[in-house]
Amino acid sequence: MKTNIILAGVGGQGILTIAAILDIAALASGLNIKQSEVHGMSQRGGAVQSHVRISDKEIFSDLIPQGKADIIISVEPMELLRYLPFLKKNGHLVTDSNPFLNILNYPKLEELYTEIKSFPNALLIDAKAIAKELGNSKATNIVLLGAIAHLLPLSDESLKEAINTLFSKKGAKIVSKNIEAFNKGKKIATEKAL
Repeated sequence: MKTNIILAGVGGQGILTIAAILDIAALASGLNIKQSEVHGMSQRGGAVQSHVRISDKEIFSDLIPQGKADIIISVEPMELLRYLPFLKKNGHLVTDSNPFLNILNYPKLEELYTEIKSFPNALLIDAKAIAKELGNSKATNIVLLGAIAHLLPLSDESLKEAINTLFSKKGAKIVSKNIEAFNKGKKIATEKAL
């Protein structure tokens, strides 16, 4: 078993938080994990991406070759497009529909959405609105993680325990809100699949 995941977005959107949750859950599940990341976070709005590789066998490289990503999770729709060359045939995409307008020539949203929806296993959701509805606008990334959780080689319990581990210092309310965001993402993905 091997799962290659690319996480994409901009600084401040929680890309590295998703990576940390995957790392904690994989290690707790007795799996091997390698992660690399590129930060453009010298200021908010810089591109951030992370490669996460999970396997039951030894992993030799932390970088995912082009055409080998099973899943791309993006917290920003245009950032998703940068990593499409890495997606394997029949790979899965999930992205928030809300743009982070940090450039003057940002593509038209409808064109962007059409491109994303042209992939057979693409899930475009308004994760930001879901997170706000739950009372934690910063949990957009966790909604997206929940939406793709069924494709991960990790149990929901291990992912929720990782969320608890990562956020426990911030208090029970923050942990609870993030678990709620994860569950809502799972529910949305199930509803969209029907």
